[in-house]
Amino acid sequence: MQKIIKIALIVIGVISALLWYLLPSSDMPAAEAAQSGAMNAMFIITYLLLGIAVVVSLVFTLKNLFANPQGLKKTLFVIGGFLLVVGISYVLASGTDVAPEFMAMSDESTIKKIGMGLNVFFILTIIAVAALIVPAVKNMFSK
Repeated sequence: MQKIIKIALIVIGVISALLWYLLPSSDMPAAEAAQSGAMNAMFIITYLLLGIAVVVSLVFTLKNLFANPQGLKKTLFVIGGFLLVVGISYVLASGTDVAPEFMAMSDESTIKKIGMGLNVFFILTIIAVAALIVPAVKNMFSK
């Protein structure tokens, strides 16, 4: 299996180097360069490798997750906590936080979803910083 993977990686590397050489020159207009066959082939290789990486990582993650019931329980708690943060963020987000001249570009539900995403980011950032600071402060005072 290792030999097959190494051979496949060498073949992909050689094809990628060849396609890199065939890329259009920098003085070509972007619209024409985007239609280049070499550029399209490089995108196909990129999507293929990304898809393989995603599938393999998901398979091994799920395999390890179901092999350890305690880990599955913790994972479900984390997913539940994340869904709770998303729900709280959605409730806190208002759909009217945008100046009236920009409201014509999107509707209220889109703006509410953007606000929810920002709130999720802020809440998770606060949780991450607290998870770093609280143990450090406890450790300082326990000694």
